[in-house]
Amino acid sequence: MQKKPLLSKYAILSLTFAVLLSGLACTFSLLDAGLPTGDSTSSTQPNEGITPATSTPVPSAETNFTVHIPAPLNPGDTLAVSLLDEVTGLALNATNYPLQAIDAQTYTVALPLPLNAVIKYRYIIVGNTRAQETTSDNLPVRYRFYNVEGAGTIQDSVTSWTGQSYNGATGHIQGLAIDSVSGVPIPNLLVSVGGVQTLTDSAGRFYLEGVMPGLHLLNAYALDGSYQPFQQGAKVEADLITPVQIHVAPAPLVNVTFIVDLPDNTLTGAPVRIAGNLLQLGNTFGDLSGGFSVIADRMPTLSAMADGRQSITMQLPVGTDIRYKYTLGDGFWNAEHKNNGQRSLHRLVVPETDIIVEDTVETWQTGPSSPIVFDVNVPANTPAGDVIYIQFSPYAWTEPIPMWALGNNHWTYKLYGPLDILGSFGYRFCRNAQCGSADDLATPGNATVGRQITTSIAPQDIRDTITNWAWLEDSPPYTLVAAPIQAHSTDFMAGIEFQSNYAPNWTTFTSQAMQNVAALHANWIVLTPSWSFTRTQPLIFAAQPGEDPLWDDTKLMLQQANALNLNTALFPTPSFPTDSDSWWISAPRDFGWWNEWFDRYRQFALHHADIASANNAQVLILGGEWLAPAMQNGMLVDGQASGVPADAELRWNTILNDVRSRFSGEIWWALPYTPGSLVSAPAFIKGVDGIYLLWDAPLSTTAPTTKEAMTAEAIRLLDEEISPYQVSIEKEIIIGLAVPSATGAENACVSNAIGGCLDWTALSRPLADIPSVGLNLQAQVDIYESMLNAINGRSWINGFISRGYYPPVMLRDKSASIYGKPAADLLWYWYPRLLGLSQ
Repeated sequence: MQKKPLLSKYAILSLTFAVLLSGLACTFSLLDAGLPTGDSTSSTQPNEGITPATSTPVPSAETNFTVHIPAPLNPGDTLAVSLLDEVTGLALNATNYPLQAIDAQTYTVALPLPLNAVIKYRYIIVGNTRAQETTSDNLPVRYRFYNVEGAGTIQDSVTSWTGQSYNGATGHIQGLAIDSVSGVPIPNLLVSVGGVQTLTDSAGRFYLEGVMPGLHLLNAYALDGSYQPFQQGAKVEADLITPVQIHVAPAPLVNVTFIVDLPDNTLTGAPVRIAGNLLQLGNTFGDLSGGFSVIADRMPTLSAMADGRQSITMQLPVGTDIRYKYTLGDGFWNAEHKNNGQRSLHRLVVPETDIIVEDTVETWQTGPSSPIVFDVNVPANTPAGDVIYIQFSPYAWTEPIPMWALGNNHWTYKLYGPLDILGSFGYRFCRNAQCGSADDLATPGNATVGRQITTSIAPQDIRDTITNWAWLEDSPPYTLVAAPIQAHSTDFMAGIEFQSNYAPNWTTFTSQAMQNVAALHANWIVLTPSWSFTRTQPLIFAAQPGEDPLWDDTKLMLQQANALNLNTALFPTPSFPTDSDSWWISAPRDFGWWNEWFDRYRQFALHHADIASANNAQVLILGGEWLAPAMQNGMLVDGQASGVPADAELRWNTILNDVRSRFSGEIWWALPYTPGSLVSAPAFIKGVDGIYLLWDAPLSTTAPTTKEAMTAEAIRLLDEEISPYQVSIEKEIIIGLAVPSATGAENACVSNAIGGCLDWTALSRPLADIPSVGLNLQAQVDIYESMLNAINGRSWINGFISRGYYPPVMLRDKSASIYGKPAADLLWYWYPRLLGLSQ
């Protein structure tokens, strides 16, 4: 029986968007924002509105959804299953189907779903109470998967709803994903059960924590479609571990050529992209700004044909269910529509042979409002190679979109739609997609409402001029003072370390960043891929799409560095939901928790050892400032014992030995250094090849100070503390220096305005500016010069690495990044001379 959706395609629920809208720290409602909700019912089937890419009719299979909910619904509420569109945005184009009650807590509905489709869905409540299902840690369920292989039944259980807490028992799944043909483990596979998701690591392992007891459907999905979808039942018992091993078949590749005919009013020369549900079609599988998942920077761009159409040929995996649309922006802005106003979405199940797909974009516009042309002139000091982006805010800031270059610092963008659902909205400009950091000085930061505009039936041509960019004010020229520099040899490690605050649009700009690093005559690049701690009990530590670089992202950056003959080191770094000190204090830290923590850290280390090995990285760096509580006799920042097990030293030695079994390059240990700290350095350091000394020592205790005084203090610390330590352990010493361009840097204490010191990473982008901190570019370069003069002539120091480099864009801000600052000019002078390449 045909079912009616509860809400139309434009139905958007009022939900807690703290997770769905990345970067927003508030509860957000699209209903409150005034966007249309489309409360009228319609009679569409689940595959209506999706255009098949071939003329072959799309068969469907009846799928029965049966779900158990934690408590009866309130009067006036309706339970619905929400079928999601990740290409447009999970919250932006869902179709919701009401379920019928079997009893007070069990509901069902049968829907005809397209055969071989991979359906993404979740459960919601609409009516007097509006809520989305959540996991046991009270986070929204992003979505569940279902692969439509034929007529079937889905049996689900909802753990909880937004605004409620789950206090019941949970279980765990630990599994292994294996290639069914080669027998090798599969990394970067998305595994889901009961609304909980995770990615497999380099060894194919996955951990699903906090799963409600019961029978669930376990799904595995390759983000790029390189493996066939997998699903099977999994029974989870309370407080027990369910072991799972899945064998997934690889999918061969075929050539797919997309050819598209565009509307007559398409601006000539405007880049046309394909937005889709795969990694290579711009999907990040993360929750980005505005609730989006796909971004323009990662989409393939079509090329013009002689007949005026556009085309692209891609290798795509056989059998993959591809949902895609053509766009002049992203999956929401300037994406194709049907003439009736409905959003377009094409579907292709990739066949076993090469195929040519011919499509037509009916229109870019929706409703009576005319397109808006945004035309902007940018300052002459805009760095060559920068790309200007425009960002829109219909309800919150969405992902920025690249504008179209006209030359001579002149950029344009024509917005066709969707203007039918907008009245007034905000817009702003930024450089290299780093809105909130590299902004027009008139609209800086994420709190701005931007420039305002109202849609109109009449065409609009908006002309703006940017007078200045934030954090790009011209700085006084830095005068390099020639100094006698003693060459250390070409084996000296002169490097740059990228910061770890990653975003998916970085990969567009890392190639240029690598070239900038090479132009400094650096011979090493240190990359800092991250995993995220998202829960402490049970402990969840894994790569989070949209927040951490995935396997292919790190691989790409290593390849970019190798192409420039840069030596590479991986320094895997965790991401925390709060500062690391507070995270440690709030963690349970009992014996069982510590066992789990060491197991997860071992997994983290081995995963990155495998990436380093597979991509010819020379060095893997473990350790870091955050690990002090996990050392033997570890202490928390508040002075209490961390409770680390008494055999911590043995556990660390075991991890190092395991890493060596997977990685043949050098292993360094990142050791924080403050005066007097080396006496408590862990003994297992003797098992590594080098010490990456994370310098956090003040060079002055008074203000103002002089470079001569700072150099003298640096020499004293090197000779009295670090040199004897190097002699005792007989390991390479590489200095890692992170110096904010901020007042107080010379004292290693940038004030937090309440009597304490900020961690240097608190000033890193894209974090918001801290107005109480003073900008001081001179302090940064003076400290660098003092340190370089101190290591000059000390041949026992094996390297010097500048930390905190922000790859996507040049900013003369308060952060430790030297990109575009006088400190970079200083390194440009020193590095080739330290390496013996210049006199």
